Amino acid sequence: MLPTHSKQTLSCRTLLGCGIFICSVLILSGCSTFSSKSNTSRVSQFKQDTSVGTEDISIAAVGLVDVPYRYGGNTPKGGFDCSGLIVYVYNKAVGVKLPRTIQLMSSKGRSIEDQPPAPGDLVFFNTTGEKYSHAGIYVGQGRFVHAPSAGGTVRLDYITAPYWAAKFTEARRIVP
Repeated sequence: MLPTHSKQTLSCRTLLGCGIFICSVLILSGCSTFSSKSNTSRVSQFKQDTSVGTEDISIAAVGLVDVPYRYGGNTPKGGFDCSGLIVYVYNKAVGVKLPRTIQLMSSKGRSIEDQPPAPGDLVFFNTTGEKYSHAGIYVGQGRFVHAPSAGGTVRLDYITAPYWAAKFTEARRIVP
């Protein structure tokens, strides 16, 4: 039989050991990641803003909010469709000439995958069953500028809104 003092020491060591074990398990479980293909989890990265020096692109895009939508449009005076808006903004803001279609744009620059997007990055959506059928310009704070539909105007929307989050395909960075 152990003396009382030894029982208390053993009890303290046991508690300390259990505490260290529990803390280790909690720390390790916090470091683990689970890959999820869900768009909702993928767009959660849009809550963090990063700067890569392309803010001029997002500023130019925001300046075009409320310009009328026009299919095939590519000027502020004539109106914009989604790709026309992007081509115009990139050319005017940073002198980058992009292809006129969303499908061709989707092969330019590089995918930023799981990194937080930066203002000026292109964001792509599947709105018609095609992986790249709509696009806009990310402007920060979870928002993007785009020309969404006939009868509408260029507008600023949250990429985390249920409709856009469900249709998000990827973000790409075009470095001027």
